[in-house]
Amino acid sequence: METVTSDFVIWRFFYLVLIGLVGFIAYRGRFIRYIPNNRVGVVEKFFSTHGSVDEGIIALNGEAGYQPSVLRGGWHLMKPFIYRIHKVPLVTIPQGKLGYVFARDGKALLPEQTLASNVEASDFEDVVDFLSKGGQKGPQRKILREGTYAINLAQFVVITHDTLYYHDLDAGDGALFQQMAEVIADRGGFEPVVIKDRDDSIGVITVHDGPSLSEGEIIAPIVGNDAGDRDTFHNNFQDPEAFLRAKGRRGRQYQVLVEGTYYINRLFATVEVVPKTIVEVGQVGVVVSYVGALGADLSGLDYKHGELVRQGSRGVWETPLLPGKYAFNTYAGKVVMVPTTNFILKWNRSETGSHRFDENLAEVSLITKDAYEPSLPLSVVVHIDYKKAPLVIQRFGDIKRLVEQTLDPMVSAYFKNVGQTRTLIQLLQDRSEIQQTSSMEMKAKFAHYNLELEEVLIGTPTSGATSGQIEQILNQLRARQLAEEQVETYSRQQKASVKERELRETEAKARQQQALTESEISIEIQSNEGKAEYHRALQQAAQIRALAEAEAERAARVGIGQAMAIEEQVAAYGGAQYQVLQQVINRFSEAIEKSRVDVVPKIVIGGAQAGNSENSGRGFSGGGGANVIEGLIALLLSEKVGLDILNESRPPRNPATEAMRKAILTNIEAANETSDLEVGK
Repeated sequence: METVTSDFVIWRFFYLVLIGLVGFIAYRGRFIRYIPNNRVGVVEKFFSTHGSVDEGIIALNGEAGYQPSVLRGGWHLMKPFIYRIHKVPLVTIPQGKLGYVFARDGKALLPEQTLASNVEASDFEDVVDFLSKGGQKGPQRKILREGTYAINLAQFVVITHDTLYYHDLDAGDGALFQQMAEVIADRGGFEPVVIKDRDDSIGVITVHDGPSLSEGEIIAPIVGNDAGDRDTFHNNFQDPEAFLRAKGRRGRQYQVLVEGTYYINRLFATVEVVPKTIVEVGQVGVVVSYVGALGADLSGLDYKHGELVRQGSRGVWETPLLPGKYAFNTYAGKVVMVPTTNFILKWNRSETGSHRFDENLAEVSLITKDAYEPSLPLSVVVHIDYKKAPLVIQRFGDIKRLVEQTLDPMVSAYFKNVGQTRTLIQLLQDRSEIQQTSSMEMKAKFAHYNLELEEVLIGTPTSGATSGQIEQILNQLRARQLAEEQVETYSRQQKASVKERELRETEAKARQQQALTESEISIEIQSNEGKAEYHRALQQAAQIRALAEAEAERAARVGIGQAMAIEEQVAAYGGAQYQVLQQVINRFSEAIEKSRVDVVPKIVIGGAQAGNSENSGRGFSGGGGANVIEGLIALLLSEKVGLDILNESRPPRNPATEAMRKAILTNIEAANETSDLEVGK
């Protein structure tokens, strides 16, 4: 039993040794090959009955050379001395990275091609399929996304951010592929294009493959990208073959990329990230397009400064961009910002607006009527209608050029003309009037350039050469104003004094108000009493008048009776003279009785001596004094001697008779005065 066991062990040992010897011989003789699972084997054939490869480096028909298929991980039986296995790593593309493929074998590129086409030959892991479907050598349009690939590195070279995957065929291959990697890295080609919305950016595409642009074109037009057509849907340049099938052209593209992530072959197209066109509130953007068809002129026949075109045509677009954000390709045109809010242009070296339109403006140099040379600072408020903004840009190109080439000389010339019509002191004093007049007169000038002038603001004239003289004039104006203010102050003080006096009087009246009230009441009472007395007097007067009228009527009747009696008496006495004489004597008798006058006078009326010649002519007896009785006697005697002393219309008398008549009248007047005096006593 022990002998059998011992023989089994011996035979088993020899069996294992034999197997090991055979395996060693097979391995060393290249009969068996082992490929790790993280690698692939590139097969190189040394000998073949089909001969060598006539074209390229890949033997598609079993010729000697590099075989198209690779060996995956595991043990592989190979004919000895015919094959050589090159173990190469699997190609791994990290997450978020891109890999670029370079084909060593295939059809040559066409003259207009930069990259190899992958319309049909798109499988880089199947070399036979790639070459049989017309795959081209050189850098490929298709790129590799994230993942691990078993690629024949004798046929393809894969360039990634970290590794160059290739089978070294020549000593200079490494330097060549490293140079390609650097070019791709400079373009950021190992990472996708990421445009973030927070950056307010867009991507401008430049395609490096395909037919060239036509003569006169500077931007390739938009092509394809229709989701309903797979042949033209190039998915924002991520599918180069679809882009070229849609007749896309190389060069800078009109279409841009907006926010998103794009896996673009940077050897096919490069991306330049530029800011969006942002039109702020208070502005509009006038588009000057460099591309598009020539559009119809919309500005009218009378406008000779350029053409307005519709949106999409070449020229100045008639419709401006309103406030907002726009993915506008600034290589296809430019957007000129035009303020639509009021902006101020300052003719002042020391001040410049935030818009910088007036940074080259200076004060207006004037020559006044009295030969002063001041500098006048100005501020002009301007507004541009957003609908007219394209006309302004079409005419001048931009606002700054408008200000410097048109508004500056126009405004300066206007105020130079104003300065020549006024003296310096008038220029200072009439500032408000000049400001108002200039605003009205210059509106039409600004409207001619499609601008709206809101207001002209004039500053204080200044000048280095005449600053002292201007200061003297200002001092004179200040002194004049001070004098006027003093006059006004004195006038107000005078008014204040009057008001103070009135206040004092009012206060005094207030203190005496009770007395004033009582006096006013007393005046009113007296007025009322007077009115009552007046009415009583009127009544009494009416009563007296009625009594008088009655008495007059009675007296008239008595008088009539007396007249009749007197007439009878006159007739009885022998005439009117005797009747008058009798009435006179009766009146004298009544007067003497009432006045109690002595019949023999105590006072001599004449007062003259018997020998007085002045009175000698007045007496009848040659010098005696005259009294009432004498006058009466004289009257009686006059009648006796035929003198009518009362009748002035008698014919002229002789001088002696006239003298006697005057003497009688004088005595009668003296007697009447004496009677009156006595009655008054």
